[in-house]
Formats: sequence, C-alpha cells, structure tokens
Amino acid sequence: MDIRKITGEVFRFGIVGLLATALHYGIYYLLQNYIPVYIAYSIGYIVSFIANFYLTAFFTFRSVPSWKKMIGMGGAHAINYILHIMLLNLFLSIGIPNVWAPFPVFAIAIPVNFFLVRFVFKHQKL
Repeated sequence: MDIRKITGEVFRFGIVGLLATALHYGIYYLLQNYIPVYIAYSIGYIVSFIANFYLTAFFTFRSVPSWKKMIGMGGAHAINYILHIMLLNLFLSIGIPNVWAPFPVFAIAIPVNFFLVRFVFKHQKL
C-alpha cells in the first residue's frame, strides 16, 4: 500500500465528509424544530448520502460511479446510519440538546464510515 495514496484519499474523504456533514446538519437544523428529530436527522442523512456518493466516487477515490458501487456504499451507509441513530439516541438520552447532539455522533461515525466506504470503492469486483 502506498501511504501517500491513502493519505490523499483520507484528505479528500475529509473534504467530502465535511461537505456532506454540513449538508446533513444544515438540513437537520432547519427541520428539527418542525418535525420529529429522528425524521429530520434521517432526511438530512439521505440527502447528504446522495451528494456524498457522487463526490466520493469522482473526487475521493477518482472512480466512476456505478449502481453496484452505489448499492455497496448504501450497505456501508446502512450500517453507518444505524450507528448514527444509536449514538444520537444515546447522546439525546444523556441530556445533550437536540442542536448539539449530532456533533459527537459525527465524530465517532465518520471515521468508521471511511473504512466501510473505502472497502466498497477499492474492492476489485465492484
């Protein structure tokens, strides 16, 4: 493995992750006062997933998007989504306000997601 290549992927993943996370949080923040928190969080997650997929394919891993990769990334994000909701529930239950609860979720779930998504985009059969 070329450490410079992986470092570049991590850096590009970070940029894409920041954009996707900002989109996710922005949607959540706008909706959380009008609809249930989990629905607002889920809508933000879905919209950011779509943007994240295309940015990840083209920019992070310099790959061509495909349905197989989208399904693979969808599987990785399904696992990640479950982690997000479990952590969100945990942080809300210990009293962290709705507005702030997503931040520790992001801090934990985003690194996990990198390894899941990297596997999808680097696996030779996809």
